[in-house]
Amino acid sequence: MDNLSLLVLDLSEALTVDSVKNGNIQLAFTHTRDAVEISMNRTVMAGERDSVHIYYRGVPPNNGFGSFAQRFHSGVPVMWSLSEPYGSMDWWPCKNGLNDKADSIRVSILHPSQYRAASNGMLQFETPVGTDQTLTQWKHRYPIATYLVCFAITNYTVLQHSATLTNGVLPMYSYCYPEHVNFFIAEIQEVLDQLVYYDRWFGPYPFMNERYGHVQFSWSGGMEHQTMSFIGTLDETLVAHELVHQWFGNKVTCGSWEDIWLNEGFATHFSIYWMEEKYPLTRLPTRRALIDNITMEPGGSVKVDDTTSVSRIFSARLSYYKGAYLVYMLRFMLGEEAFFTGLRNYLNDPALAYGFARTPQLVQHLERASGKNLTTFFRQWFEGEGYPTYRLQWSKYGLTGARFQLHQTTSHPSVSFYEMPVPIQFVSGNLRKTVVVDHRFSGQTFIEQIGFTPDSAFIDPELWLLSDDNVVEEVTYIVSGPPTVQVYPNPVTGPVQVVLQNFQGNQVRVSLFNNLGQRLMQRSVSLLNGAAFWQPNLNDLPGGVYYLEVFNASERQVHKIIK
Repeated sequence: MDNLSLLVLDLSEALTVDSVKNGNIQLAFTHTRDAVEISMNRTVMAGERDSVHIYYRGVPPNNGFGSFAQRFHSGVPVMWSLSEPYGSMDWWPCKNGLNDKADSIRVSILHPSQYRAASNGMLQFETPVGTDQTLTQWKHRYPIATYLVCFAITNYTVLQHSATLTNGVLPMYSYCYPEHVNFFIAEIQEVLDQLVYYDRWFGPYPFMNERYGHVQFSWSGGMEHQTMSFIGTLDETLVAHELVHQWFGNKVTCGSWEDIWLNEGFATHFSIYWMEEKYPLTRLPTRRALIDNITMEPGGSVKVDDTTSVSRIFSARLSYYKGAYLVYMLRFMLGEEAFFTGLRNYLNDPALAYGFARTPQLVQHLERASGKNLTTFFRQWFEGEGYPTYRLQWSKYGLTGARFQLHQTTSHPSVSFYEMPVPIQFVSGNLRKTVVVDHRFSGQTFIEQIGFTPDSAFIDPELWLLSDDNVVEEVTYIVSGPPTVQVYPNPVTGPVQVVLQNFQGNQVRVSLFNNLGQRLMQRSVSLLNGAAFWQPNLNDLPGGVYYLEVFNASERQVHKIIK
């Protein structure tokens, strides 16, 4: 931080600042356009500690999701804060952005003695003041984003439990309405189980030196306030969602509302992950419901294009559901081991942990863990809009194979083609085999040996990919059109496949030459209905340019291959 002579804080103009002091010294200030500009009485040097006291009053406005709310439950008043994304300044002077975390906070609340007050971190004391008031103080000693600071007050009943996690025993507190105590008692074991589960998957609970808790409030959803999630009900998925946020959103916070999927997409995905493992029969119906919701409209990107709009930032369709489906596809593309390794490295990166992250920093960790380049994936799926629709045309190939073409159209012009690995499943009675093809262009042809004669085929039967309105057609292939040769991938990065189509005769000769014209390999390949498939092993060849020659009595083609 630079030397400081002017301190600027965010505070709604609905509130009145009476004075600002540095010790006993009155400081000059202005309060306009929701900003308090304070002239320090001296220059505070970088690294030096100092403080100001701001005295203000008023009735906080209720913006966003209800930045400062007053309601009733069973006739009893309840007051709470819910500041995400921009509501903190509606009730306290703060730095209302995503680039600076307070390293600790202390929240003191004076309230009627019949009530109890909850906030972040550890309860320090509840001290009687006079005959009918109580001063409650909470202290939190971890870095915290401004919007995660919270409080709630009503006639709470407090339940205490604990969970044994990787790094010890974590206290768990539930502040619930008295009329709902029995419900909380009945459901609390679910929460403790989830704590153990996520602590194992993501790494140690991020605030292990303090605790985790729930505060009940009269709202239909939840809010992941750091160490103390606010919840309307102990719905299993909701509770899991807010708990996941302690890692994704609180330990590592999105560095811009453009990247809210780093919070909400991951919390949505991993709350479903819990449900899929616990209730396996819900897996496909849940994924299908997500796809149906996302594809209700043809466009929309995961990247938020209007961060001034609360409804756009927190679009359930885009930030939550489509964001969650990006995580499904990343798990599928990278494999579980590489994906979770990259994810844990992201959460534990010293430059990100207890700070902020942007999407490119997540990408960097996933690429390092998997060895795969994800530039195209994020350009198409994070920045681009829409989704693909696939059409599979397939036929039997000999006794134990299948020949098929995979076509693709997209729902939005921002992406002309989604380059994705696509799982195709072939079935015959009780026999099933799934092959994953690297789809590089629409109309790409594949020939696969599957070990039996298939009678049906399916695109992505486990719903790992976001796509909709897919069509499967069994067709009869007839040799028509000019002979074609497809080589993929090219440039070669691993196994290479050569697909021949529309050739005359019974066989062709295929040869591979280096840049000097030296023949490196040659073989005769049998044709079936004018088609053939060859998978040469190029692993031992050095990088460079090679030439593939395909030859028979009626045709000769040469194609360049780059390794």
